[in-house]
Amino acid sequence: MEPMIAGAVVQHDGRVLLVRRAAPEGALLWQFPAGKLDEGESPKEAAAREALEEAGVVVEPLTIIGERVHPATGRRVVYVACRWMSGEARPASRREVTEAAWVPIGELAERIPGGVYGPAWGYLTGPALPS
Repeated sequence: MEPMIAGAVVQHDGRVLLVRRAAPEGALLWQFPAGKLDEGESPKEAAAREALEEAGVVVEPLTIIGERVHPATGRRVVYVACRWMSGEARPASRREVTEAAWVPIGELAERIPGGVYGPAWGYLTGPALPS
């Protein structure tokens, strides 16, 4: 069975943290920071680790938004809402990521073909969580 992937859904000042993959998977080039869970690691722990490893930002995992089999990759992805704590977005792992950026919510559709996972979109566009 394929390992589960955890994705960090990080919103800060009306923008969303995305990374551009060094090697696209089909049409998927831009995505939330994400990666496989290490043995014994929870999805929340993995999402926070991936945000740091891929984009150089420290986040606090808040809640699991939902999970699905990703239509472009066929992998099981758990989406974790995270609060930005510190760090500038940058490609921290050049082997995996060529760019990291804070993207305005209105520009996500241009960068993510097929659109953002519905519950993640609802989280990003819904009422803000308390800080």
